[in-house]
Amino acid sequence: MEDKKNYLYSGEGRYGDQKLTRGNLQICQHVQRGKRIYLFEETTDTYIKLIGEFYFIDYKESQGLDFNNQNRLIYQFILGLKQQKEVLLTSLKEPAAVEARYKKPNTTERKGLVTSRVGQGSYRRELLNKFQNKCAVTGAELKEILIASHIVPWKDSSDEERRDVNNGILLSPTYDALFDKHLISFDDLGSIIVSSKIKNLVNVLGIDPNAKVKVDDEMKNYLSRHREQFREILEN
Repeated sequence: MEDKKNYLYSGEGRYGDQKLTRGNLQICQHVQRGKRIYLFEETTDTYIKLIGEFYFIDYKESQGLDFNNQNRLIYQFILGLKQQKEVLLTSLKEPAAVEARYKKPNTTERKGLVTSRVGQGSYRRELLNKFQNKCAVTGAELKEILIASHIVPWKDSSDEERRDVNNGILLSPTYDALFDKHLISFDDLGSIIVSSKIKNLVNVLGIDPNAKVKVDDEMKNYLSRHREQFREILEN
């Protein structure tokens, strides 16, 4: 991912699952360790070209092939391009003065540079923890495929709501896609509500019409707002 401000950099480790140790860990902790990150690219003219100095924003887990063409867990680091007037590090001989936002994103603008719908990084890890690495509906534990979805969409949420883990739900791909399109929703007791638009596709899609999710009080307001959009779409 390259937008001249942010880069997605794959972690080190050629074989097997990558681990958040050694060089990968140093990327996450480079400010605290008093280290700088520089990104270079190969060119046909100069062989090596300096793109600039970057800083760690967040990381996400993904899947990819190792050098033996075996599927494995990989880490992808989201790096932000340091602007000329932006100071991230003090002199390397002095203690590093680090703002909290460089340890973990705390503004939706920063996450907005990466994705319009937060489903990765720290927000996703919070939802994985809340739902114990399981799909809220099916209980599937293959966390690599689980999607951290906002209940009230990003575009309709305030900055605080965008960061609120209670405005999130962890779903497997099919349920996430239907939930995102407001073709399913959940009541305050957690029972699934299926749109009449897909009633005849329930079996084909593998949807359990009796499915339930665990709903805590903090989620109810968000689910109520989701159901409002669910009804509006149903009426149109």
